[in-house]
Amino acid sequence: MKAIQLAAPGGLEHLQLVDLPDAAAPQAGEIQVRIHATSLNYHDLLVVSRPGATAANRIPMADGAGVVTAVGAGVTEFSVGDHVVSTFFPQWLSSRHAPSDFALVPGDGCDGFAREMVTLPATAFTLAPQGYSHEEAATLTTAGLTAWRALVVNGKLQAGDTVLVLGTGGVSIFALQMAKSMGARVIATTSSAAKAEHLKALGADVVINYAETPEWGNAVLAATEGRGADIVVEVGGPNTLPQSIRACAVGGHIALIGVLTGFAGSIPTAEMMAKQQTLQGLIVGSREQQQDMVRALERFSWKPVIDSRYPLSQIADAFVHQKAGKHFGKICLSY
Repeated sequence: MKAIQLAAPGGLEHLQLVDLPDAAAPQAGEIQVRIHATSLNYHDLLVVSRPGATAANRIPMADGAGVVTAVGAGVTEFSVGDHVVSTFFPQWLSSRHAPSDFALVPGDGCDGFAREMVTLPATAFTLAPQGYSHEEAATLTTAGLTAWRALVVNGKLQAGDTVLVLGTGGVSIFALQMAKSMGARVIATTSSAAKAEHLKALGADVVINYAETPEWGNAVLAATEGRGADIVVEVGGPNTLPQSIRACAVGGHIALIGVLTGFAGSIPTAEMMAKQQTLQGLIVGSREQQQDMVRALERFSWKPVIDSRYPLSQIADAFVHQKAGKHFGKICLSY
């Protein structure tokens, strides 16, 4: 089978297309899956581009979607021919006790889905939403479930709430689409006039250009008559968090997801305390939460937004496109 391996010391120039033996026949409790698509996340970019971020010859990519080709003894949840999508934390099946490291995350602590076939425990997958293409399903493992957990699991989203999303990456677009489907008002930020029109087409009620309005937290307050956003999907990190705190309502919830602007910084703690906000970090979600999300997605009228598709052999080009930051929605590999 074809696969991508990341040779030491890492970096896009060390992504190599290789031939590997086909996946083994599934043993008891396992399934064999022909992988047809993956999608790029910022997490994947960090793993493949930072020297020493993972072991030599690691197969990258956390997301994987495909078709079950064989099932091992005792597997009753899946049948040959089922369309499935991987889970980010294969060992986190349910409960609130989340993993705190990436040791078992595909494409990071162990081999991922930049390969044509895998054999893994059945619990490493869930069914994909009916009617989804493999590329659409592959966007759910990381970005889709992160948005779902931020809004529904942790944010307790209710119809009539106001949700603030930052930028036009995969998590933010998912959060916009989910929030609108569940009766929320959505405010979005971007620095691009063209992307602003895309956001409006997806249903954003207000779009703020953060390049033209650096104090966009105040702009969110103005757009909500001083109330602020009930839920903020914070993907930027230290450089955007102060504005998110300003933008968030008294008693509101800030889902801290991203590190796009760095890994540490100062926080206006007095303002956050005075507004009695909840700031919660999160990394994706559990298998049970993914199953809940899949059931919900099958009842929504929209599909994930895919910016572009690349063949597996052009994985480095796909990451270059991602780094340029001009994409809108998800970038996928198809194979």
